[in-house]
Amino acid sequence: MIKIIDSEKINMKDILNREIQSYTEYENVVRDIIYKVRTKGDEALKEFALNFDKVNLSSFVVTEEEFKEAEKKVDASLIDVIKKSAANIREFHQAQARKGFELNKEGGIVLGQKISPIENVGIYVPGGTASYPSTVLMNAIPAKIAGVPNIYMCTPPQKDGSVKAEILMAAKIAGVDKVFKVGGAGAIAAFAYGTNTIPKVDKIVGPGNIFVALAKKEVFGTVGIDMVAGPTEILVVADESANPVYVAADILSQAEHDKLATPVLVTNSNKLAEEVQKQIDVQIKKLPRYEIANASIENNGKIILAKDLDKVIDIANAIAPEHLELCVAEPMKMLDKIKNAGSVFLGNYTPESLGDYFAGPNHTLPTSGSARFSSALGVDDFIKKTQYIYYTKEELNKVAKDIADFANSEGLQGHAKAALIRFEEK
Repeated sequence: MIKIIDSEKINMKDILNREIQSYTEYENVVRDIIYKVRTKGDEALKEFALNFDKVNLSSFVVTEEEFKEAEKKVDASLIDVIKKSAANIREFHQAQARKGFELNKEGGIVLGQKISPIENVGIYVPGGTASYPSTVLMNAIPAKIAGVPNIYMCTPPQKDGSVKAEILMAAKIAGVDKVFKVGGAGAIAAFAYGTNTIPKVDKIVGPGNIFVALAKKEVFGTVGIDMVAGPTEILVVADESANPVYVAADILSQAEHDKLATPVLVTNSNKLAEEVQKQIDVQIKKLPRYEIANASIENNGKIILAKDLDKVIDIANAIAPEHLELCVAEPMKMLDKIKNAGSVFLGNYTPESLGDYFAGPNHTLPTSGSARFSSALGVDDFIKKTQYIYYTKEELNKVAKDIADFANSEGLQGHAKAALIRFEEK
């Protein structure tokens, strides 16, 4: 049963278990996988497919014929839903697209910033027991809007050597250029260093298990990455106006993700806290993923009681959750008080799952409190901002001494000379 805790009796740092853990055992495995892919390329990937995915692949590339077969397997109604979701995601992210700017100042000085897309992006989409076409849309569509010319995707093969049909349909709808049947840390290494089949990319995005996360961390610097995501989190902020049935369902929607998921309710209502506790106990028993959800609730689940809504908000901002639901009477008024959250869901009819699949905002969000300094995946993750400067001889002459004085104060006489030499008598 989920625990009810008085906020006055706990230390804020103990609210969520976010201590840095040692993954030395996993890290050594990941480094070995990366080394083998760097040195043996496709041969290593075939070995990993045989050992980890239990499939002997003659080719990693998903063919056009396989895309056609996938379309036949997916219900037309689901294809329609994926297309609707893609349209919503596209509309939202289109609003994020930015243009460069140019400042034309007196004397012919030009200062500016130009926007360029990243050339090559690799998207990782998990496979295993679950299928995540939503992940394909959330990663590929912003990249497409940014103008990325080459969007590649890796996802683990099934035991028959195929890729799940729903994932392929989402890739086609989102505009992915090529899909490869490669999973785990090997896929990350292949994207980072390239093989004969899989191209080297400039940035890797997308979620994965601990091996994928550690591989992304390991190759960062060789390539860019979106983030190293931790287990999923939901924080529901609720007052007496909230429906305990809805709140319990929303908490369980994240608990079923992962045994390490952290589902939390913060409320100023004792009555609501007790009703949600009872509802979770009722609803959890009906979930097909009961064991996973129950482990999450037992180990990480919390209902935190606060004396008033101001204290509730303080706790929410301190936690800086991945997903934050405001199930309160006046959610729009409370929104301005929220400083730290990956994505905010306003009101009793905006469940977190709406954001996961359909509304349009991205579901790739900062976890583990990193919403204090980072943001949801978006178009900006797929662009580069390049600054430029132009000065005439006359305008440089006006400031050359200032530049030299500044450079000399830092002990960088070469910098000073570079500004002054243009005006020394020959």
